[in-house]
Amino acid sequence: MYSGFTIPFNYDQALHKPPMNLEFYRPTLEALSPYIEGYYFISPSEHSDNLHYWTFPNNYFIVSVSQGVSIEMEKHRLLVRPSAQQTVLSNFVSRYTTPIEVLCYGPILEITIYFKPLGINQFIENPYLLFKQNTALDFNPFSDFNPAMADILSTSDRSLQRKKLEAYWFSKLQIREFRPLKEILFALESEEKIEDIAHRHGFSRQYLSKLFSKVVGKSPVEYRKIHRFRAAIATQKHMKSLTELSHESLFYDQSHLIKDFKQFTSVSPLTFFKKVDTDQECLWLYI
Repeated sequence: MYSGFTIPFNYDQALHKPPMNLEFYRPTLEALSPYIEGYYFISPSEHSDNLHYWTFPNNYFIVSVSQGVSIEMEKHRLLVRPSAQQTVLSNFVSRYTTPIEVLCYGPILEITIYFKPLGINQFIENPYLLFKQNTALDFNPFSDFNPAMADILSTSDRSLQRKKLEAYWFSKLQIREFRPLKEILFALESEEKIEDIAHRHGFSRQYLSKLFSKVVGKSPVEYRKIHRFRAAIATQKHMKSLTELSHESLFYDQSHLIKDFKQFTSVSPLTFFKKVDTDQECLWLYI
């Protein structure tokens, strides 16, 4: 199921609590921390009602694994329904630039994992083949993936469930060096000009964009735009005005901030922040 900063479907309803008690976990295995931001579980015991919310663009590679559900993907919408079939279904999303509506009809069983921008490269060879799809319902990268996920999903003890999940991904970890890309990511987040970044590394701008897209799944321009949007959300509670927020988040001006927010959320920043609980630890989850 798509995730990554969500808000209740009804924008006119000022809800400030998640629709269920969902806890986001960060890896306990230190070896996974550089590559996996974290993960969460949803089980029928944790919610019994329908879920209906929006999710907004981020720079993670997100993998969701469900069992006993049917999934229908439409443009800007994902429909999840309980199913008598206990088949494991896995989907991923690597890139989206407009809000996605998620509707879950009844209780579901799910694991969702957030890989950092370069993280999926450390587990899967040639992830650029996945990036070309942006999102898909057939994520099955290893021969033992579905059986392992079925076992983890059926584990009722949360502590053991976490250990199994982390042990599985640790078993697939293959450290690959991406030093130039790490430096490029930092430079983009610092708002350095793309031409200057390319020149420093001896690349043309076109080659830099091609290399970046192959490893990260989106262009440098798009990555920075989303990072700036996310940074504004994270710092908004400390700002007194949109003008101050625009300056601190490295937007050109307030109009620039408003334009990007409308693209990524379909509403103005003021409307958006009325619905957001920015005190939450994991801001990309539920609002």
